[in-house]
Amino acid sequence: MTAMQQDLALWAAIEAARERSLRWLGAMESAVAGAPRGAMRISAAHDPARWPGMLLPGTYNGIMCLDLLGGLDGWSAGERRALADWLERARREDGVFRIAGMADGQVFKKPDPVETWSYIDFHVTNYSLGAVQALCPERPAVLDFARPWLDPLRLEAWLARRDLRDPWQEGNNIVNLGSFLLLLARCGAESDRRAAAHALDLVFAWHDRLQEPTTGFWGVGQHGDPVQALHAMAGSMHNFHLWYATGRALPFQDKAADYALSRPPTVDSACIDVDLVDLLVHAHGMIDHRRGEIRDWLRALLPPLLAFQNDDGGFPDVRVGVRRQDGWVRGYEEPQGLSNTFATWFRWIAIAMIADCLWPGRRRWRFRRMVGIGYRREAVP
Repeated sequence: MTAMQQDLALWAAIEAARERSLRWLGAMESAVAGAPRGAMRISAAHDPARWPGMLLPGTYNGIMCLDLLGGLDGWSAGERRALADWLERARREDGVFRIAGMADGQVFKKPDPVETWSYIDFHVTNYSLGAVQALCPERPAVLDFARPWLDPLRLEAWLARRDLRDPWQEGNNIVNLGSFLLLLARCGAESDRRAAAHALDLVFAWHDRLQEPTTGFWGVGQHGDPVQALHAMAGSMHNFHLWYATGRALPFQDKAADYALSRPPTVDSACIDVDLVDLLVHAHGMIDHRRGEIRDWLRALLPPLLAFQNDDGGFPDVRVGVRRQDGWVRGYEEPQGLSNTFATWFRWIAIAMIADCLWPGRRRWRFRRMVGIGYRREAVP
């Protein structure tokens, strides 16, 4: 088979997989009374009557996946508004979105319960806002909860408490706050825009002081153990989005790409796979460094990623174990191996980014507009 024939076969496989996933996402639309079009179960195992709160992550993941794949194209403005309104029923007055049913004693990310809820609130709110933005791009976000971090003293104290022994979680923490600061800097009142711009300068300065030159990461040095290095990559890759979105040159991006290329192009978890792909695709588009090797690595990963699709058209996270909603240690859980909206969206981000890098312009993938997983900086020729 020639290289052109291989490319055509890969593209045909992507298109067939896309159609299967669109059908699966349609099957996840919930029949819960009062829910508009697009409200989704998180998986076939999800019982909405028992776990109504899980419709929120099921829907925000599913809607951002639909948007990426072009599945929202036929929706009317009324249908988009109705689902956005429904999502915002989970929003508190200050703008924070919460999963109904999550309670103290069931959640854990940090030893301090205030830090725990801050982490979860940031995470759920970022992705809920991403879904609302996909549906109604013109709808303003309520960001009252984020304004306290415009105070330089509070922000610097918060940054000083980031525990880089736990770089993956802290990467989520920082990029989520960064996404809110970016929204305030671009869409807030004049006073908010000035304060948010200064806050972002403080965030970048903190990173500049602590970034490891030999890896380009935070939370691991040149001789870190392999697990810590992997976690540092996953956390740092989230932070990189702040550079991509603001057009800043990312220091030591070549070192980060070197690390990603040292990993085998094989399927891991949905999170690790999308992190490595995101890192390499952005490096390919932003710096002149090992571009041919990056394309070869991405091309090698694509067939096993496509082969990981379940027969029902969705994608699992991994094949064995127990899957829990992020931050929920005693609450909703289901067996791994099942298709779910989280993993289906994450795996499609990886597939779409690879396709967009190898065959730019062949399909208009609708990547996420807010920084965080699913964000894609516009490719630079």
